Amino acid sequence: MANQSADVRKLFIFTTTQNYFGLMSELWDQPPLSNCLEINNFLDDGNQMLLRVQRSDAGISFSNTIEFGDTKDKVLVFFKLRPEVITDENLHDNILVSSMLESPISSLYQAVRQVFAPVLLKDQEWSRNFDPKLQSLLSELEAGLGIVLRRSDTNLSKLKFKEDDTRGILTPSDEFQFWIEQAHRGNKQISKERANYFKELFETIAREFYNLDSLSLLEVVDLVETTRDVVDDVWRQAEHDHYPESRMLHLLDIIGGSFGRFVQKKLGTLNLWEDPYYLVKESLKAGISICEQWVLVCNHLTGQVWQRYVPHPWKNEKYFPETLDKLGKRLEEVLAVRTIHEKLLYFLPASEEKIICLSRVFEPFTGLNPVQYNPYTEPLWKAAVSQYEKIIAPAEQQIAGKLKNYISEIQDSPQQLLQAFLKYKELIKRPTISKELMLERETLLARLVDSVKDFRLDFENRCRGTPGDASGPLSGKNLSEVVNNIVWVRQLELKVDDTIKIAEALLSDLSGFRCFHRSAEDLLDQLKVYEQEQFDDWSRDIQSGLSDSRSGLCIEASSRIMELDSNDGSLKVHYSDRLVILLREVRQLSALGFVIPAKIQQVANIAQKFCKQAIILKQVAHFYNSIDQQMIQSQRPMMLQSALAFEQIIKNSKTGSGGKSQITWDNPKELEGYIQKLQNAAERLATENRKLRKWHTTFCEKVVVLMNIDLLRQQQRWKDGLQELRTGLATVEAQCPLAWQSKWEGPEDPLQYLRGLVARALAIQNWVDKAEKQALLSETLDLSELFHPDTFLNALRQETARTVGRSVDSLKFVASWKGRLQEAKLQIKISGLLLEGCNFDGNRLSENQHDSPSVSSVLPCFMGWIPQDACGPYSPDECISLPVYTSAERDRVVTNIDVPCGGNQDQWIQCGAALFLKNQ
Repeated sequence: MANQSADVRKLFIFTTTQNYFGLMSELWDQPPLSNCLEINNFLDDGNQMLLRVQRSDAGISFSNTIEFGDTKDKVLVFFKLRPEVITDENLHDNILVSSMLESPISSLYQAVRQVFAPVLLKDQEWSRNFDPKLQSLLSELEAGLGIVLRRSDTNLSKLKFKEDDTRGILTPSDEFQFWIEQAHRGNKQISKERANYFKELFETIAREFYNLDSLSLLEVVDLVETTRDVVDDVWRQAEHDHYPESRMLHLLDIIGGSFGRFVQKKLGTLNLWEDPYYLVKESLKAGISICEQWVLVCNHLTGQVWQRYVPHPWKNEKYFPETLDKLGKRLEEVLAVRTIHEKLLYFLPASEEKIICLSRVFEPFTGLNPVQYNPYTEPLWKAAVSQYEKIIAPAEQQIAGKLKNYISEIQDSPQQLLQAFLKYKELIKRPTISKELMLERETLLARLVDSVKDFRLDFENRCRGTPGDASGPLSGKNLSEVVNNIVWVRQLELKVDDTIKIAEALLSDLSGFRCFHRSAEDLLDQLKVYEQEQFDDWSRDIQSGLSDSRSGLCIEASSRIMELDSNDGSLKVHYSDRLVILLREVRQLSALGFVIPAKIQQVANIAQKFCKQAIILKQVAHFYNSIDQQMIQSQRPMMLQSALAFEQIIKNSKTGSGGKSQITWDNPKELEGYIQKLQNAAERLATENRKLRKWHTTFCEKVVVLMNIDLLRQQQRWKDGLQELRTGLATVEAQCPLAWQSKWEGPEDPLQYLRGLVARALAIQNWVDKAEKQALLSETLDLSELFHPDTFLNALRQETARTVGRSVDSLKFVASWKGRLQEAKLQIKISGLLLEGCNFDGNRLSENQHDSPSVSSVLPCFMGWIPQDACGPYSPDECISLPVYTSAERDRVVTNIDVPCGGNQDQWIQCGAALFLKNQ
């Protein structure tokens, strides 16, 4: 290149090309290149606007035209802004340089997306002066190029779709958008239905990834778990053709990349060395958790779960996101540095030396961004950590002594000892401190050995018992026995594993470590064998049950869905509860990493297919079997028609023309229709029952309110309450059966009863006034004015007994139409009695004539209580004892009185003679 040093223009082109393609400088000394016609044309001819440089196996080639073709070679393009000859003065003002990688579409898309769209659309100064129509066109250009890039193998001269081609998929949002576009367009290679299925699965996380930068670190910790479930569902789906393995591998990679860049961006806003420790600690822990979780997700899915998933096994090696893993480890180192710094602040005395020491401790990290992990920054980071360790070395000796004193005070308590080592783990890992705490670490190792022995003993004592029993595994909620046992033993495994990790981190240099490690690993192996035995026993039991029709595990797609039991009339769905449990077991065991045998998985798939409908039918069956218990007994006749209509739908579960065939599981369209009819009928019945129960409760509440109203002082309130009751009764009057109305005490007409209620309330107030004036017994009384006339007569009996000095049992009740009772110390004059079945003129009973009324009034009479041995106003031979009822319905007796009949008592019994109080 020495002979070309005088031409600055060619030096610019050669140097740029050399740096871009990584060429040796000696190549430019060759005459064909130094006197290249195409280069001279570009530099010396104002009309020649372009120079293309391309590297191939044959070497470097120059051209003044673009002929991209079907090559994968990199291309470098020099082009002019203005049609001018290139000079030393305009060299840097008139030449633009651009490169092409993969394809022109890809290069243009990335240039628009990464450079021009952000400047022209997002920068305030440029976007303000940029035509809105042009802004819209630029956005459309970016979107259109992205669609073409995602759908095409852009290396081909004719754009051709290849689902395995993911070069246009740079972020998770690109992948989600790809399936949205395929769902709208589709082609011969991919169905719209399949694309729409994947699109709906990805919708669960699409919004979060699109707005990833706006989320917090803790929100993304949750997003990792959600993303794991989504990609697992995408891989396992069996409705359509499987998701390509190469595409899933790429998706896992770009998701990990997105998580890593998000963590770096969020943590980059903090000053990790100077911001408050609690803030840095929580942020770093969340970032570490994001990295660790996604690494574990990828390892677990591609290394275990998907490799064992028979319908769609993962064929390649497990995918390990190495960069994300190393970023997580870098963050752990940063956290350890900050944590050690905090422990230094805690342990070192508050002195000037401490202040000087701590002011220098982070100096090695000056100018180094610790979250920017890559192979180029790693040597710088390690050098900074090494300098940092030299700075804190003098302080470690002091800290070791303080830790030794602190641990010696608590070493008799195993739990406190373990907590202390965990709390100061970062300090104890330091070589100087670890050496000083040799005896204390030996003590901890002994405690961990005892813990492993306790774990082993607990396992051996419980492993053969029943979950929940004192001698069995601890039980969890909603877990079957096999899942419960596996979860229990997994928890023991975690405890043993945590113990091993603590020992490996802090005690690996001790002489007893190997023995401890071997014992703990043996226990882990024993726990894993038990875990596998539980699963194998479950698999054998289920597969055995599949061949037994009575096990409840068999479901035939062509079998009837439900029927009425001929013995007890209950409705039974042909989908056993054992199938529901099996589905839960299969789902839980799969989540725990077990490979479900194909035969069991097939049954579970069939059961899952009908599970939704079966659950609905079971709900309907439960409603049908228990609706009678939900009804108020007196309201059952009111719902008879709805209940019969519901039962008719159940009995006539037929389909087809003429309804000749039974509805079965394998007829989803008619099954859905039948379920809808059942649900509608059940809802009508339930709604009617709820409405009637509500009215029943409302009527009860309103009657109670009316009973507590003072009719003399709150008449308007009484009228308002009565009107509300009338309105409610009118609402259900057409449905209200006589059996319900008969529950009212009094006439079947509630309004008539309420009128009587008012009349009685007013009359009782009148009785109270007379009693206060000592004039009650001197007036003619009407027993129908009382709510409980029998109570009044009994009170008269008690008062008479006190007056004559006798017991109440020694008195008898008599009535007289001849005048006052001579033997009665207290007596009352009663009117308002009615007689049915015959007539009475005050002297004796007589038969009704053909034109006589069925009910006649009885003359007032005197009533009272006299001694049993005293003679009444009439001879027993010429009287008949007639009952006195509260109403003509003869449903409640007030008392019995002797009425003169002139003999022949049977005659009046046969005619049904009886007295009752008049209606109010």
